[in-house]
Amino acid sequence: MKPFREIYAPDLQSHFLKDEIASQGYLLVRGLLPSEDVNQLLNEILPVVRIAGWLMPGFSLAERIADHSAICGDSDLSFNLVYEQVFRLESFHALAHHPALQQVMKLLVGSRLLIHPKPIGRLIFPNCERFVIQAHQDHQSIGGDPESFTAWIPLHNCPEELGPLRILEGSHRFGLQKSDPETGIIPKGAERGGDWVGGQINAGDVLIFHSLTVHAASPNVSKQLRISLDCRFQDYERAIDPANLVFPGSSNRSWEATYDNWRSDELKYFWKHMSLKLKPSKDELVQLVQTAGSPKMQSRYARILSQLESQMPC
Repeated sequence: MKPFREIYAPDLQSHFLKDEIASQGYLLVRGLLPSEDVNQLLNEILPVVRIAGWLMPGFSLAERIADHSAICGDSDLSFNLVYEQVFRLESFHALAHHPALQQVMKLLVGSRLLIHPKPIGRLIFPNCERFVIQAHQDHQSIGGDPESFTAWIPLHNCPEELGPLRILEGSHRFGLQKSDPETGIIPKGAERGGDWVGGQINAGDVLIFHSLTVHAASPNVSKQLRISLDCRFQDYERAIDPANLVFPGSSNRSWEATYDNWRSDELKYFWKHMSLKLKPSKDELVQLVQTAGSPKMQSRYARILSQLESQMPC
């Protein structure tokens, strides 16, 4: 596998970032985030997973040695109970708004930067094939305008044995690729693009890629839990799927519960006062509640519409 194309943060310029993303579909920016800011979030997550019994006793938190008997993933109730605690951390959301990250993303999308409000934490147990993230494109789940971008941020040094992301160079130029309609996974060998690239990604490094860039995780063959964060960005004048602003699933998650113990109001509902272009719009959602192809989808659209109307009534 070829090594990543990379650049150190002080050398990054707008035209270079845009050219690399346009050409290769990604760029690894070394040393973009201060290690102490990344460690702050990691140090808030680790006690949560230790209390849940995910880590072996007798080791320091920093070693992140996983208890194999506790293996779980996002299809498991035990995982979701722990993940909900992580999602409610104020620092979990604040990292996407880090000034250094915002500055770089504005080089890519311009001054009208929308930070998607629901970052995704990846808490990956070692040596469990079932939860290895296979090849996919983020646009399948993000929707809206395809000109959106992901920043993948490991919260600790991530050598290859821990399973960092790998990227299929140039794959964004082939548009939305054929995938499983339920999972979004592209069948192995069917991916269209250039070479797979990868390598070690350290705390403070940020891997940035287009929403149509095919990517996958390498297997975590270490003894450690791998912890990382996905953050999404776009121009707020481009269309956004309103599902990215609310909680369309059947869980009891809400912004009110998420914000309950936050110390600051600064990041609460930060998108409410932006002039966003929703796709589907509220009027279209009203129609979809009646006309969507299945009761499940009708219910999903109804939840999206209800939450939008309570958060963004105008």
